[in-house]
Amino acid sequence: MAKKPPEKVFRIGHVSASVFLNDAATDSGSRSFRSVNIQRSYRDGDETKFVSSFTMADLPQAIRVLQLAQQYVEQAEAEFGG
Repeated sequence: MAKKPPEKVFRIGHVSASVFLNDAATDSGSRSFRSVNIQRSYRDGDETKFVSSFTMADLPQAIRVLQLAQQYVEQAEAEFGG
């Protein structure tokens, strides 16, 4: 199965929050839900790498991208119900 791209990405500096739309089978049928992944990028030579740990300096950006992701998910859930 191919990996689905994020539905929406919020990025501030090197910190990003990605919103994914997922589908799950339940006893009452299929249901959709959103999940959020947060990460920080950094360079290792010519390669860009990603980690889920943050320094004190990264925390304001991490908090803000999570707030933006939360607002997006809340609005999407209210509008589309899924």
